Amino acid sequence: MLVFGRSGFLGVHVVRAACAAGLEVMVAGRTQAPAAGQVEGVPHKLCDALTPLAVERVLEQCAPDVIVLCTALATIAECERYPVLARTLNVELPARIAVWSRVHGARLVSISTDLVFGARPPRAERFSEEDEPAPTSEYGRTKASGEQAVLDHCEEALVVRLPLLTGESFGRGLGASDSVVASVRRGAKPLLFTDEWRTPLDAARAGSALVELALLRERGVLHLAGAERLSRCEIGVRALIEAGFAPVEARAAIRPTTRAAAGHSCRPADVSLDSTRARRILALDPPPTLT
Repeated sequence: MLVFGRSGFLGVHVVRAACAAGLEVMVAGRTQAPAAGQVEGVPHKLCDALTPLAVERVLEQCAPDVIVLCTALATIAECERYPVLARTLNVELPARIAVWSRVHGARLVSISTDLVFGARPPRAERFSEEDEPAPTSEYGRTKASGEQAVLDHCEEALVVRLPLLTGESFGRGLGASDSVVASVRRGAKPLLFTDEWRTPLDAARAGSALVELALLRERGVLHLAGAERLSRCEIGVRALIEAGFAPVEARAAIRPTTRAAAGHSCRPADVSLDSTRARRILALDPPPTLT
């Protein structure tokens, strides 16, 4: 298994899960600097996706049977600021890997996001795989285009849409829970939206599920998310409580606000995902929200 994006919040958990499953794992990234939580001894290939043919060279050298693509420009703000880079990493890179995967018969699992939705409401209570993408941001637009590029170039590929991820970031203050805890412990009082709804999932659980899915033959688009629909504010409060804060302290440590009041009206109000199909495929109980 070759994992692109091994040093990111999700990538670390995918590598850990793959190693725990006893798989032969290789990783690729633009730096060899160790990432917190990284498993020691995993072979690493330097790969800058912005360098022509660098990705293809790594693929040829590693000749993987399975590829998990976690690399992305993954925040709304960065994609709005750097749209060309967003298209390179979120559309063109997945397309190139999909072409190689089809030609060489490799299994490709490409990671996408719940933020491909938001401009229109779901047909049911939550967004299912049958709902058409309708993003509200450049991030969502490039990820939706990347999904289509993957499936156009490799019809056997699996695109997995993930929600907001929570859980252990190994001291890096990443993710929807650790970032809030780190901010409060620095003495800040983070703003958290009361009117943005998500279905958060623990990153370690996501990593394990992705490894399992990589070994199956499921194809197309799949939603993998937590069982609960929660506001960003409630996600932050729960994270603080799990970190040891009393409930009263946790609620006092944050500043509840709305998207409009914070100047983020373009953010979608609700991108809750329906994971019924994933739970059936993986024979899961409803995935936990937080660790």
